Amino acid sequence: MKPKRSSSAKAIQPAQRSFEGLVCELKTFITESRRQIVRAVDFAQVQTCWGVGRYIVEYEQKGADRAKYGTKLVPKLSEKLTVDFGQGFDISNLHKMRLFYLTFPIVDALRPQLNWTHYRKLIRIEDPKAREWYIQEAITQNWSSRALERQINRLYYERLLSSRDKKAVRAEAEEKIAELPPSPKDFIRDPVLLEFLGLPETGRLLESNLEQRLIDHLQGFLLELGKGFAFIGRQVRVSTETKDFYIDLVFYNYLLKCFVIFDLKPRELRHEDIGQMDMYVRMYDDLHRGKGDNPTVGIILCAAKDASIAKYSILNGSEKLFATRYTLVLPSEEVLRLELIREQQLIEDRSPSHKRSTQRKR
Repeated sequence: MKPKRSSSAKAIQPAQRSFEGLVCELKTFITESRRQIVRAVDFAQVQTCWGVGRYIVEYEQKGADRAKYGTKLVPKLSEKLTVDFGQGFDISNLHKMRLFYLTFPIVDALRPQLNWTHYRKLIRIEDPKAREWYIQEAITQNWSSRALERQINRLYYERLLSSRDKKAVRAEAEEKIAELPPSPKDFIRDPVLLEFLGLPETGRLLESNLEQRLIDHLQGFLLELGKGFAFIGRQVRVSTETKDFYIDLVFYNYLLKCFVIFDLKPRELRHEDIGQMDMYVRMYDDLHRGKGDNPTVGIILCAAKDASIAKYSILNGSEKLFATRYTLVLPSEEVLRLELIREQQLIEDRSPSHKRSTQRKR
């Protein structure tokens, strides 16, 4: 006598549903499974960052040779950890992990619904009551890290406390969240998480195809030119206390004895691009420039259909000898301009849309 099947077993019989229904249910099941995996990885990263912060603080308080390293402890740790684990443990992130532990000293109080990017924004809030309120709202409203940052910057908590019409404040806040345009970072995992997992070239996931192809070509082109270029990295992250930025290409030029960083903008140059490059140069000097190194050189490459120019930015421009030397070693604006135009035209010629247009004309 065959055993009876349970009612739940009967509910999943493929013969009792259409193929389209099966596909729909499988998509839902797989999507939810992926979300659970991502949440588990996110929280593992949160716990790891908390643990790293704890180790640093406890060493500072009890380390036998802590006086030997003093303020250089975090840079020394970053130097060692980055070799094995990548940019996820750079100086900026280690400082944030230390502050994370000091802000949330009880590990059991950490919330699995929030990821490391959420917590990096929360540790900036000095008022414990405000911080706890943002935590609860982020969990209840299912805010992304971008939405959380938006509400913190708009002083949502403070405005809610001071307003008599709290419903109006909440309605306005919800409207502003709805206005946030979709970002690649909403669909692709946070680059900081990818770095934490040790996945290579994470910044490339957020680039357009055209920009990526131009960067690929430019890297090889500069190495072919010679003149002392040594490749350091691509999509290299530099961070302020609140933001992460990614430099497209970083080289070291041993003739000039300096780092040379490139930022590619597949459009015309804007005034804010120059300010951003100036910030990149200063940050890179602070983080990576050694005692014998000359100031970092920043080159902005702007490629568009109607314009293609390069702009050089150098810190401490009064060093005339060095300024003269770098114009002799680095490729000229004209060389870079012609190479960008040539490569961009080749990319466009190979694109399917361009081929279809050419066939129609024929």
